[in-house]
Amino acid sequence: MKAWANGQLLEAPETPVVSVLDHGMIVGDGVFETLAVTENQPFAMTRHLERLVRSAAGLGIGAPDVGALREGIAATLDGQDLPFGLVRLTVTSGIGPLGSPRGSNGLTHTVVSTPAAKPPTISQIVTVPWARNERGALAGLKTTSYAENAKMIEYAKARGGTEAVMANTQGQLCEGTGSNVFYAIGDQLITPTLAAGPLAGITRALVLQWCAGEMDVVERDAPLEVLFEADEVMLIGTTRDVQAISRVDDREMAAPGPVARAAQAIWAREVVKTNDP
Repeated sequence: MKAWANGQLLEAPETPVVSVLDHGMIVGDGVFETLAVTENQPFAMTRHLERLVRSAAGLGIGAPDVGALREGIAATLDGQDLPFGLVRLTVTSGIGPLGSPRGSNGLTHTVVSTPAAKPPTISQIVTVPWARNERGALAGLKTTSYAENAKMIEYAKARGGTEAVMANTQGQLCEGTGSNVFYAIGDQLITPTLAAGPLAGITRALVLQWCAGEMDVVERDAPLEVLFEADEVMLIGTTRDVQAISRVDDREMAAPGPVARAAQAIWAREVVKTNDP
């Protein structure tokens, strides 16, 4: 593992560099991205950096220094052997008061690169009794305000799941804490629209793009209960890629089904063509 902060490669990842007054710690006032690394190469860097900038603009903290972050990514990957790994980019609003109002001391930029275990191709999910607010101030933004997600994923883990999936305030299927949800009815591959409140996932966008020419793929909103009626369920995400789901709460499902296998095959074929699609 290697870490970089505000232009400096740290001697050790544990080196303290962020102020106790940083608003990222005080109120979770920041944005982040997680990139997958395969054979020492980060995947879809441009898309992730563009979304980081959009999230920062939506949060109102200003423009991250994308050039510096690229340097941080290169510096932390240099000298590491990562067959599979992660790069975490975090940008906060910087030092501020002990409350919600922000300071004016500039943004804090950090990068951490680390080896990681590749998630399995099949997993289990748990639906949670809490809703994602599709009309909230943070809807559609990838922010560091993740306490809600942390509570949800612990709820799911306690019930044998690896991911928590939620509805929005209208009862429509929304997303997982760190993933987008797809499902199949017959041979049609379906995912909620962005209007339902999910994050505009990088992997989600690529699955829609790459599968569109070969599969019947649609964006359509439906109640959360569709997960208990669908023929197949999948999670889509940076590390999961296309992950088939074998259990939704107490409902056992055969996985992967034919639609998941087709989507996985398309992903495997396309993902090796370029590191920065």
